[in-house]
Amino acid sequence: LMSTGAFAQEMFIKPMVGGTLASFRGSDVEHAKMKVGLVAGAEFGFMFNEKMGATAGLLYTMQGVKFKGDDYNENLDYLNIPVLFNYYIIPGLAVKAGVQPGILVRAKYDDLDIKDEFKSFDVAIPIGVSYEFSDFVIDARYNLGMTKIYDISVYGYTPKVYNSVIQLTIGYKIPL
Repeated sequence: LMSTGAFAQEMFIKPMVGGTLASFRGSDVEHAKMKVGLVAGAEFGFMFNEKMGATAGLLYTMQGVKFKGDDYNENLDYLNIPVLFNYYIIPGLAVKAGVQPGILVRAKYDDLDIKDEFKSFDVAIPIGVSYEFSDFVIDARYNLGMTKIYDISVYGYTPKVYNSVIQLTIGYKIPL
């Protein structure tokens, strides 16, 4: 019974909410500007010991881009599944990295549905830091898109464009 209690204290769920600064990166996005969005969801965590842990989550993330000069937005919403390894430098301060598959759930240009122009699956490499205090967690990440996101070809050429997202969240750790 004692080992079950100790094991349960090493697991947690963390509901979280925050904001994103999203844009595109690549050779075909010279007029792209950052766009503000929201992120919300939860992560499940497990601590291996006091220095190392892992988290896996499900986050609804508003991404996309603004194009300067054209005054229009491409709004892309994803269900992202971050899987991260966390290393605690000092108690409460962690650096993290991992992989984040994402599923495109919506793509709009104003009121026009443009989902067919984008790949339905994306992969990003999240890297970041977090700080914990009184079970609250402030988390800052950069999600470096690794998958070309456009699924269209113009005269045989597919744009080399990737997601680029800065994410800042606050969460609350609930022990399991």
